[in-house]
Amino acid sequence: MDSGQFWTIVVLSLQVGGVAILATLPIAFALAYLLARGRFRGKLLLDGIVHLPLVLPPVVTGWLLLLLFAPSGPFGKVTQALFGATVLFHWTGAAIAAGVMALPLMVRAMRLSIEAVDRRLEDAARTLGADRRRVFATITLPLSLPGILAGAVLGFARALGEFGATITFVSNVPGQTRTLPLAIYSALQLPDGEGMVWRLAAVSVLLALAALVGSELLARRAGRGLHVL
Repeated sequence: MDSGQFWTIVVLSLQVGGVAILATLPIAFALAYLLARGRFRGKLLLDGIVHLPLVLPPVVTGWLLLLLFAPSGPFGKVTQALFGATVLFHWTGAAIAAGVMALPLMVRAMRLSIEAVDRRLEDAARTLGADRRRVFATITLPLSLPGILAGAVLGFARALGEFGATITFVSNVPGQTRTLPLAIYSALQLPDGEGMVWRLAAVSVLLALAALVGSELLARRAGRGLHVL
C-alpha cells in the first residue's frame, strides 16, 4: 500500500465521520431534547431504542441496516426512487452506519447538557414575556451548546472507529467504504502489512485522542458556564 492509498483511507475516514455527524446532529439533538424535557407515554421505550446500538452486537446493527436499505427494503426503495442509486457498497452507506453507531453517545451527552440547564432561568424568562421559542433560542440552546458540541465530537470519534456495522452493511470496498478500521483489518491479512497497520493505527489513535480531549474540554467549559450562572 503506497502513500496515495494511505491518504485516501485517511481522507475517506474523515469524510465518512464528518458527514455522519453532520447528518446525525439534528436528529440526536431532537431526541435528546425530547428525552430531557418531554413527558409522554413510551419515553422509556424510546430511550431504550435510542441506546440499542450500544448494547447490540455491531454486526446485528449492520444486518438490520442491510435489511432496511437493500433495494427491496423500505429505505432502499426510497433511495432508489429519489436518487436512482443505492447506498450499499458506497461511502454514504458507511456514513449511515457510522451515524447510527454514534447516535446513542451523542444523545446521552446532549441530554445531560440540556438537563443541566437551570429551569428557573427559563421560568424567569417566561414571566418576563418571552415565549417558548425565544426561551429556547436565548437560554436553553446557548447554555447547552458546549455539551452539544462535546456530544458531536464524541460521536465523531465513535464514527471514526466504526467497524462491525460498516463491514456488514456496506462491505470493505477500497476507495468507498474502506475506512481506517477496515483498512487496518485488511492490512492484518497481508504477510507484509505490519508497517501499514502501525501507520493506520497511529493515525487512528491520534484522531481519537484529539476528539476525546476536545470533548472533555467542551464538557468542562459547559460545567464552568453553568456553575457561574
